[in-house]
Amino acid sequence: MSAEQASDGYLFDLYRRYIGEPEDRTDVYAGFGLFLGGIGLAVIGLVLFLWGNTFEARSPGYFAWVGPAYALAMTALPVTMFGIVTLLPSERRVLYASTGGVTITIAAVVGFLVAYPKDWNGYRNDYTVEVIATYAVGLAFITASTGAALIAHYLTMAQRADAAGTGTTDADGNDDPEITDAQIQRDIDDAMEDVELSWGGVEKTEHRRLSFSNDDFDDVSVDTDAGTTTTRSAGVDAQVAGLNGLKGGETKTITSSATVDDQTAKLKALRKQKRAEELATADDDGSIATVTKPVSILIEQFRDLAKRN
Repeated sequence: MSAEQASDGYLFDLYRRYIGEPEDRTDVYAGFGLFLGGIGLAVIGLVLFLWGNTFEARSPGYFAWVGPAYALAMTALPVTMFGIVTLLPSERRVLYASTGGVTITIAAVVGFLVAYPKDWNGYRNDYTVEVIATYAVGLAFITASTGAALIAHYLTMAQRADAAGTGTTDADGNDDPEITDAQIQRDIDDAMEDVELSWGGVEKTEHRRLSFSNDDFDDVSVDTDAGTTTTRSAGVDAQVAGLNGLKGGETKTITSSATVDDQTAKLKALRKQKRAEELATADDDGSIATVTKPVSILIEQFRDLAKRN
């Protein structure tokens, strides 16, 4: 709160709390003055009416107090409503309609004071209908303008609440998002549609050629005396093997230098050794094992002889 707002006073604090930031200081003073003045007129009229009823009915003292009490009560209602219209940020036509209504009601009150009590309520010329009809027309104008001002103020407050991000809630009490991701992406695509920039912020061109000016490499120097290292490829197979070795989860292939015959002879010797161990650990007491052991050895020797031939 600024220093000016702090020094405005209690009326401005009430206005900011229930209505909003005032557009004109005069409206605040005039609005509260009319509103509170209308309430004051109603209270005074009530006091005069009660005091007038202490006199004898239709006596000069009775009419002297009751007549002004009626006039004040008739004036209090339109003045109070006009104060509400003045306080609210209303359009000019609403304010003009309210002013016209107050003027008509004041004219009706003046007519009442002239006619009451000699030409009122069945006595002499009786202007009761004319006065009441005029008062009703003025009151209708000011009632309509007050209702329009209240509705306009309510709509304004609702728009401010929406702009402040109050939003709506669903059945679970969660905020209902008003903007979806698809809408955001569409807005980004629309904004980038006419942008003529490529990667790195380089301006987009339609050709595929690179052109350099003669001055682009003036500041570049090359040392021709520096030593160089030449790397030659060892062949496609070696490169593929090197790449496979760099990959995770793969094993290297080890190549043996032995010939096929040597490997076959070693496998045969290993098979004979295994067979001999199995026969040695067999049950010597079984009759079948005793009979078949020499036969098995003989058959194995014939197989080895046949394979060599």
